[in-house]
Amino acid sequence: MNKLELIEELRRNTHLSKPEARRVVDIFFDSISWALERGDRTEIRGLCSFFVKKYDGYTGRNPKTGEKVKIQPKKLPFFKCGKELKDLVNR
Repeated sequence: MNKLELIEELRRNTHLSKPEARRVVDIFFDSISWALERGDRTEIRGLCSFFVKKYDGYTGRNPKTGEKVKIQPKKLPFFKCGKELKDLVNR
């Protein structure tokens, strides 16, 4: 399911118009993005959680040349599946 399909599903199951459903979906995803940008964790009980992992810088190697390359510290967003979702998928 992509974002447009999610909007259509929300519209079909509520009394919202398509622009209203789009706005609800946009607010939902924007809120998660803003929380991650601030370094906060977002948890949707029974479904999943989103959080940011921080990685220190290190020295890597260019696989083509073998040259040493300094890798800068970085942060990456992560998704962790909830137990209920795991159980649902594995039925």
